[in-house]
Amino acid sequence: MIIVMSARASEAEVRNVVARIESAGLAAHVSRGMERTVIGAVGEERGLEAGAFEAMAGVERALRVVGDYRIVSREAQPEDSRVRVGRAAFGASGAAWLGGSAQDWSEGALRAVANKVALAGGSLLYAGGGRSHASPYHYQALGVADLERLCDVAGESGLGAVAELRDVRLLDAHLELQTAALLLPPQSLSNIELLREVGRINKAVILQRDNRQTLDEWLTAAEHVALGGNHQIVLCECGGDGQSVSLDVGVLASLYRRTHLPLIVSARQTGGLPPALSLARAALIAGACGLMLDCAAWTEEDARGWRELLAGSAA
Repeated sequence: MIIVMSARASEAEVRNVVARIESAGLAAHVSRGMERTVIGAVGEERGLEAGAFEAMAGVERALRVVGDYRIVSREAQPEDSRVRVGRAAFGASGAAWLGGSAQDWSEGALRAVANKVALAGGSLLYAGGGRSHASPYHYQALGVADLERLCDVAGESGLGAVAELRDVRLLDAHLELQTAALLLPPQSLSNIELLREVGRINKAVILQRDNRQTLDEWLTAAEHVALGGNHQIVLCECGGDGQSVSLDVGVLASLYRRTHLPLIVSARQTGGLPPALSLARAALIAGACGLMLDCAAWTEEDARGWRELLAGSAA
């Protein structure tokens, strides 16, 4: 069972709910988010009635949720979540987006991409999030030097920095450099230790998925983050193998029914500008609240084309 406390609930009211759960022989898991506190009753729920909790002071609602993801479920929170990353708001009206480079993090490449993001009217610059190479001779992950370079370039361009995080040992560097959000690539969805550590900090997290993970695995990964108290979670659907331009509208519809978390779509320009723009339009019509755009191959004409689309979506 999930008990959602009201935004004005006092600490004493939270303790009363915890005490009632524990008196029934269950464990209480308290998750403190930015806007509300959610308490999970873990164990055999037979004998517990939602109405009894809803009658308690400070309780907004109580409900039974079946499955491994509860806090992030649509049942736990009927209204859509809104997550702010820098100057962008994901889950609000209009289309929020971030632009960057999945593979090339050299200073020249980042500066070129930052200029394109700014030209298209964007506010967030990302690095990383691409599919890792299986070969030990070609594998590359974002390191401290890359992270520092990204933050420097983003700051000079007036953009917020969003950086890939695969290694929990680099979390302190992200906190020190004050990145706007953490980008966890699909490979990280099974790294429970990383997800739990990210859940303990006050920073937005973007969880990417490709066709190697199911929706249940995706939402369970989000639940690991939310259990730590960090409810600033954005889901990013990469489709295909993380590189191709593809979109399953059924996935977006199914996800919307299951979770209140904001969903964005990665629209990679591998087939040129027209198919990428078509994919982006379809994603926004189908319910996505934003986009993740790899701008490395953009021309100035491409940037203007995206600016027109995104400005119209935000109107």
